[in-house]
Amino acid sequence: MSTAVSGLPVGRGLLYLIVAGVAWGTAGAAASLVYRSSDLGAVTLSFWRCAAGLVVLLAARCLRPRARTAAALSPRHKALRAGVTGVGLAVFQTAYFAAVSATGLAVATVVTLGAGPVLIALGARLTMGERLGRGGVVAVAGALVGLVVLVAGAGGTTVRPWGVLLALVSAAGYSAMTLFTRWWGRGGAVDAAGTSVGAFAVTSVCLLPFALAEGLVPHTAAPGRILWLLAYIATVPTALAYALYFAGAAVVRSATVSVIMLLEPVGAAVLAVALLGERLTPATLAGTLLMLGSVTGLALAEARGAATPA
Repeated sequence: MSTAVSGLPVGRGLLYLIVAGVAWGTAGAAASLVYRSSDLGAVTLSFWRCAAGLVVLLAARCLRPRARTAAALSPRHKALRAGVTGVGLAVFQTAYFAAVSATGLAVATVVTLGAGPVLIALGARLTMGERLGRGGVVAVAGALVGLVVLVAGAGGTTVRPWGVLLALVSAAGYSAMTLFTRWWGRGGAVDAAGTSVGAFAVTSVCLLPFALAEGLVPHTAAPGRILWLLAYIATVPTALAYALYFAGAAVVRSATVSVIMLLEPVGAAVLAVALLGERLTPATLAGTLLMLGSVTGLALAEARGAATPA
């Protein structure tokens, strides 16, 4: 398996992205349990997710020596990366939550996660010359069809133009974050944990005013349960998953990254059936199989391409 400029093997980068996508999928189930037990709002939950994740990462960095690649970056470049990534993450999360409120979960998810791979593939082609090839195009198309079947199969969708526009803004924020991460990874000197720390700090500052307006402290009859759930969300699908995501996205082609991260709705759907009592429908099964097949095919193609001598 070839090694990227940053020093991380592409195969390991693919593994990191798969773990991150699965971990992101558990955040939805944990958030559903939080909503069932408290009046915590979506934007406030996102704020606490980033703020607490920042604390977890800072604690981890105190216990672990910094990567040598971090020293190759000037303070100005570190600040630029943190600012761009943090703003992209804030736009991604906040616009998505607003889209869910405006047009519903199904439409917001399909538009945001469906537009992401398309925008990323076009951006990567125009800015970095990355090509998907015929197999990649088929895999992306199959993943998008699976996403539509998986999410829209539940029915009850309502399409509102304002909500669709917000979802596209969310997709643009996610795409920019992914493309910049890949661009910087091609130049080497990648510090995934440092990128995560800076991004979470900027995102927390961006979300704080909205969280204050929504209410920072939830009302709940089970405060211990809420704290445990928030601790899990901050640790696994946030601090761990984003550190793995930034590391993997730096060495794997951008379009491949966007499709692998579609494992998030797959994982969320599986947990919804297994833990939250939701019914397994033919649409859920068909969409899941389509997306898993597309992700597997694209990941194998990426690995073969990395192993091929230049």
